Amino acid sequence: MARGNGNRAPARITRDDDAAIYGAIDLGTNNCRLLLARPTAEGFHVVDGFSRIVRLGEGLNASEALCAEAMDRTVAALGICAKKMRAWGCQRSRAVATEACRRAANVGTFIDRVSAKTGIAIEPISAAEEARFTLEGCRALLNAEVTATHGALHDHVLLFDIGGGSTEVVWAPLVNGEPALPIAVHSLPFGVVTLAEEYGKAPLSVDAFEALVRRVDDRLGPLDAEHGISARIAGGRVRMIGTSGTVTTLGATHLGLTRYDRARVDGLILGRDRLLTLADELAAMDMEARQRHPCIGAGRADLMIMGLAVLSAVMRRWPAQNLIIADRGVREGLLLEMMAADAALPRQAKAGTPHGGA
Repeated sequence: MARGNGNRAPARITRDDDAAIYGAIDLGTNNCRLLLARPTAEGFHVVDGFSRIVRLGEGLNASEALCAEAMDRTVAALGICAKKMRAWGCQRSRAVATEACRRAANVGTFIDRVSAKTGIAIEPISAAEEARFTLEGCRALLNAEVTATHGALHDHVLLFDIGGGSTEVVWAPLVNGEPALPIAVHSLPFGVVTLAEEYGKAPLSVDAFEALVRRVDDRLGPLDAEHGISARIAGGRVRMIGTSGTVTTLGATHLGLTRYDRARVDGLILGRDRLLTLADELAAMDMEARQRHPCIGAGRADLMIMGLAVLSAVMRRWPAQNLIIADRGVREGLLLEMMAADAALPRQAKAGTPHGGA
């Protein structure tokens, strides 16, 4: 079963629990994702979730507008999200949209249609806000114990998120193993959907792949130079974390999974050499082989090669010894922020670990 299609199984938890249900929707250029959770002493417990590939950004590069078919798919997926939130008695929710809705000229029409059909209020957020929520959602993977386990105590974190319409790179200090406010957020105009449309479905030659890697790297250079990231990585003081379907697929491939399992992939730490070897192996596959891959599938086969090019550019420029693979991000950050604002979390749990199976 390909990652990102359909529902994840809800955790077994009764509905008469006293804690309120919170909902978070992350509407990206490629995916529509929902998490429903209750606050706990440790952070929160996921009770249900939903994820569907909608390709909202289909054709956006050419038209600068959301096409009718993409909006239809997305409204249908959001309708399922709305039904789930109603079924669970969701008491507070937030739905944010990223690159496709930031760019689309007709985003207002789309937002109005979603509201009328589903009752969900879609809120486009900036790249900086997206990065902040992603970092907050990944905070539990960057605690002092994890940071200290793999070498010296690190003083910075470099986080990257390869999305459908853009790639966000976040550079932030670590204070006692916890990420502070980002020093820099860099949004690259490279996402797996937009790149796939630009390059088409024909296989990328080795030369074309390397040219794309260099193209991405050219956009990373100014960020590197301004903040001296390479020098800090060379000194072993930077923790790197990657969150996207690209990196989680590499994690699942490393584990030899025949069906994607978030519980095993989220938080997995892979060495750089192993990661790049896996990336090379998947990049060398033809389209049919990627379609047959149990953790890629037909819905993402054309996107994977683009994500691998972006990943390769990041890992070559910044050769950190290890990478933390995260299957979490904006939704988890949204949940934690809402719960903290409502004083629904104990102070020590505000950056806590999500629990549950969704």
